[in-house]
Parts: sequence; C-alpha cells; structure tokens
Amino acid sequence: MYVPAHFEENRPETLHRLIADHPLGALVTIGPNGLDANHVPFEFDAEKGPHGTLRAHVARGNPVWQEAAERPDALVIFQGPTAYISPTWYPSKHETHRQVPTYNYMVVHAHGRIAVRDDEAFVRGLVARLTRKMEAGEPVPWKMGDAPADFISQMLGAIVGIEIEVTRLTGKWKLGQNKASVDRRGAASALGERGSDAQRAVSEAMLEAPPALD
Repeated sequence: MYVPAHFEENRPETLHRLIADHPLGALVTIGPNGLDANHVPFEFDAEKGPHGTLRAHVARGNPVWQEAAERPDALVIFQGPTAYISPTWYPSKHETHRQVPTYNYMVVHAHGRIAVRDDEAFVRGLVARLTRKMEAGEPVPWKMGDAPADFISQMLGAIVGIEIEVTRLTGKWKLGQNKASVDRRGAASALGERGSDAQRAVSEAMLEAPPALD
C-alpha cells in the first residue's frame, strides 16, 4: 500500500481500535489460481504476538484453509469509515479553483501467515466470543445455548478455524493532512452536515488529524 508520510498512522492503539470497530476483514491470499479474497469477521487479540493475532473461521467447503497449508502468507484489510470530498467544500477553491475531488478514508493492512485450527474446541470458543461481541447491543442477546446442542455441533463441524499471527500492521489515515487548515476545516464542516454516520466519523477524524502543511 502506498502511504505518504503525512497519511501514515502507526499508533498501535489506533490501529487496534479500527480493527475492533470494523472486524469484517478482506482476507487476501494466493491460491493455485492466483490472488483470492474472502470477507471474514475477525477476532483480534492484541496481547498475543508482537503485533497481535487474528482469529476467524471459514466454511469447510472454502478451499482457502487447505490452500494455506502450501501458501500461508496472507494480508487482511480492515476498512474504517470512508467519505467522498467535493472540491467545492474547500474555501480556497472559490479563490483559485485549484482543487479536485477525492476520497478520505481510514484503513489497516495486517500481514501474517495463516495457521489452520481444525478443532472443535477452537471454533466453539471463537464463535462464542464473536457472538457475545456482536450481540452485545441487542435487548435480548442471542447465545449459542439458545439453539439445540446437536444443531450447534452440526454447524461447528461445517467450519474451520484459522489463526494469523500478525507480522506487520500498516495504517493509512487519508484525512486531508496535505491541505491547508482552512481547507481541511471547511471540508470537514461540510462533510459533517451531510448526515450519515460514516460522513460524521470522517469529519471528526479530519479535525483530529495533525496537519502536514501548517
């Protein structure tokens, strides 16, 4: 990933927070037919390994876990909020007209190697933890015990666990740091008025990001 210095984000706690808040990652691997991508919700353990460990499960019918035995290298992409930025939102545009459209976003790339965990205890614990996290905001959270035990066992038998010890985390926070403060604030203000959760999140992040030009 191309990361100009003014867009680089390397604070571990910030990278970890984006992964926790946006756990659906794009798992990119190299299979016998070339590059492959699978979209998988991940659990992230920041305490295991020098850069943390990712855990997930895939369908047993998905060949990615078998292909990983020969080609374990993997990249997992986690994308946070994104938003289109109109050049009309920059005050300087109306003076010089030297602005163009862009997209602002926050993204984390996690590199590592896949280890297959094809055992019932691993996937049962993982599914239970992911379920507790995802259901936490529900008035009556669903839990595995709500379903018949034989049904849960059948479902667990249809998935395979994977674990990725992260060897490198790269963060890119493209938030207008290369713009003058007046333009960044103008764009953030206009974006914040648009109303969606993602637009407001990007607007707030733009205002918090350290400037590169001032």
